[in-house]
Amino acid sequence: MGKATSFVNKTALGALALGALFLSACANETATIPSQPAYQPPVVQLPPAGPPALDPTAFIRMSHMGLQEPVRVALLLPLGAESRGVRTVAQALQNAAQLALFEYGNANVLLITKDTKGHADTARSAADEAIHEGADIILGPLFAQSVSAVAPVARERDVPVIAFSTDATVAGEGVYLLSFLPEQDVTRVVDYATQTGLTRFTGMIPQKEYGTRVSAAYRQAVEARGGVIAGMETYPADPQAMFDPARRLAGYNQRKAALKAERARLTSLDTPAAKSQLRRLENFDTIGDVNFDAVLIPAGGDELRSAAPLLPYFDIDPRKVQFLGTGLWDDASLGREPALVGGWYAAPPRSEQKAFVSRYRKTFGSRPPRIASLAYDATSLAAALADGMIDSPYSVTVLTDPEGFAGTDGIFRFLADGTNERGLAVMEVRPNGAEVISPAPQSFQPQAF
Repeated sequence: MGKATSFVNKTALGALALGALFLSACANETATIPSQPAYQPPVVQLPPAGPPALDPTAFIRMSHMGLQEPVRVALLLPLGAESRGVRTVAQALQNAAQLALFEYGNANVLLITKDTKGHADTARSAADEAIHEGADIILGPLFAQSVSAVAPVARERDVPVIAFSTDATVAGEGVYLLSFLPEQDVTRVVDYATQTGLTRFTGMIPQKEYGTRVSAAYRQAVEARGGVIAGMETYPADPQAMFDPARRLAGYNQRKAALKAERARLTSLDTPAAKSQLRRLENFDTIGDVNFDAVLIPAGGDELRSAAPLLPYFDIDPRKVQFLGTGLWDDASLGREPALVGGWYAAPPRSEQKAFVSRYRKTFGSRPPRIASLAYDATSLAAALADGMIDSPYSVTVLTDPEGFAGTDGIFRFLADGTNERGLAVMEVRPNGAEVISPAPQSFQPQAF
């Protein structure tokens, strides 16, 4: 096994000692960092009006660089989106990118931020502008439709894209996804579950695109490890409509009928032992166990809090059946839901992520949304590779280094199809917060070809 480099492509850079992406080690957490969230970049020289030229001398350049040719990193985000929530996330991603650039300290990197407004057409125009301003690599966009719109523009000029969408269908041909892909969450937690001896799996799956993707990955992961899918139920978003799928998943009606039949049998016996058994069954709603030993609930937030308690309500005992989740379970408040305590889910390792959150909070005065670390890692990767002093720091060979890179969310590597592979831990929900029960790997297994 090769150890993931800290944003260094060993094949391309040889013995060059680049700084680690684990910037908590490179940048003192107590270092003085600009505390104003509204970053004010230095004055820049914009290209002249008219049709954009590809003459490098006309490209955007920061005044302090003089004649030095910078590495231009474009950041495409929906800063002007109609949704306030989307704007908030976009601003956090921009903040994280600026923090990464500050902490890495590569003065030769110029960050060019463009607003996609959350629309595909605007994203395409933003990518075109950035490329004509000399962008060597594009970070973002956030949404799948915007990534699809940007991709042909970037491919035409051979500019790689590191996007933040979770839709694997937009990856490939120069587009790489740095996002947390739910398929990997499922594969990791199923792998651990089968190692512990669980063999029969089922799922309570939301009726939406995310659920469809997770369901397919779940079935594939279970069957690849010799397990059995004992059944699956899907449910709509309406909490009131979740009852019937949960009832069917539990085989509640059949088990209730079995209890009624058993009571009738015991009553007919009219023996002391039978009467004792009848008294024991007085508070039972059903009898018999379900035909599975693990259930996946790929949901989060209020949806998860509505769906999960229905399973114990219909006599699926979480002490006997292992509840499984995805990265949507990475929520400290879930420990307050009794049905979920003891549940397992896959997530990136937390140590470096916690350090990033701490530094972000100190700098910008608020806690970043979970995905802000994607912009931090993407920008740090771009800065680290630009520091390597090679002709093509963002070539396919460099970006798809099989040894991978190490970031705030653990190790990761880009695959040939543009998706990524991450080193994930398995977490268990506890009343006072999730705890690691299977650590994340520190390096990748060699890729199979």
